[in-house]
Amino acid sequence: MYVVYANADMSSHMCTDGGRQHKRDGAPFAPPRDSICLGEDIMARRRVNPLRERITAKAPLENKMVKSAGRVLEILEYFDDLQRHSTVMEIADSLGYPQSSTSALLRSLVGMGYLNYDPHARTYITSSRVALLGNWVNSQFFAEGTIISMMKELNEKTGDTVVLAMRNGLHVQYIHVIQATSPARLHMTLGTVRPLAASGAGYAVLSTMTDAEVTRLVMRINAETEEGQPLVKIRELLDQLTAIRKKGYAFTCDMVTRGGGIIAAPLPRMGGQPLMVIGVGGVSEVMRAREEEISTALIEQIESRFGRQMRNVVSMRDDIRDPLPLAIMQARMRMS
Repeated sequence: MYVVYANADMSSHMCTDGGRQHKRDGAPFAPPRDSICLGEDIMARRRVNPLRERITAKAPLENKMVKSAGRVLEILEYFDDLQRHSTVMEIADSLGYPQSSTSALLRSLVGMGYLNYDPHARTYITSSRVALLGNWVNSQFFAEGTIISMMKELNEKTGDTVVLAMRNGLHVQYIHVIQATSPARLHMTLGTVRPLAASGAGYAVLSTMTDAEVTRLVMRINAETEEGQPLVKIRELLDQLTAIRKKGYAFTCDMVTRGGGIIAAPLPRMGGQPLMVIGVGGVSEVMRAREEEISTALIEQIESRFGRQMRNVVSMRDDIRDPLPLAIMQARMRMS
């Protein structure tokens, strides 16, 4: 994920995850020209010169995962984010794969009908077969266009990046992204994961759970936290979730990405499907100034499609009756 925005003098600044690119020797760090989003002329150059940095956080994977299987799916997600033809070299550089194994994977996908190859331009692109792969899943949302149309309308109305996210273990993961169109915008990569207990989208997920469920989950997160890393303060988190439930949305800035913010709200659960979250992301200073505007647009979109009565409602404070988790929670709170 990266944030690119322009000042009045058209100078640019970039902020990325982990603070890897912010300032150099006290001066703003200028990103490559092809990653600066300053208007339609720049967007045209980005299409001509396709190379750009892809900054993303991947979900933690088990050691027993087959590497080639993961790479195949990442290639398909890469094309979903890029939405145009791409060369072997560009794919290998963007995903950090060896060129030889990338070529072998691409040839295999062409042979199976999931990619098309242009021998003259030496480029690849996904085939129609990919589009048909999961169209039966969540048909009431996707095949009929309820969620996708809602995301497109939010994108058009706000000009900001709109994401669809769902829980993946102790994280939330972006499963669909519509990139921003405004000059000051936040780029969020498909497949990116964020901490469940330390992100706006994660807070939106947790707000649909009872306090007892959140407490047990945070105890697990703290137990798995690496030494030296801060623990999640359960009481502070529960207070934040109480406020989120009252407002109907979560709003965080500079929490995971410096210079980036997100306003997120949960979608109603229907047909036994997993909980999903819609989020609107942008530059922190812009999001703070437009919080009321964007949050109103987000809630109105959800209520107009699903009805106000379908909003997720949970009890504000469930009793924790199991004395052992309660004792552990209190000990963790004292430590943090």
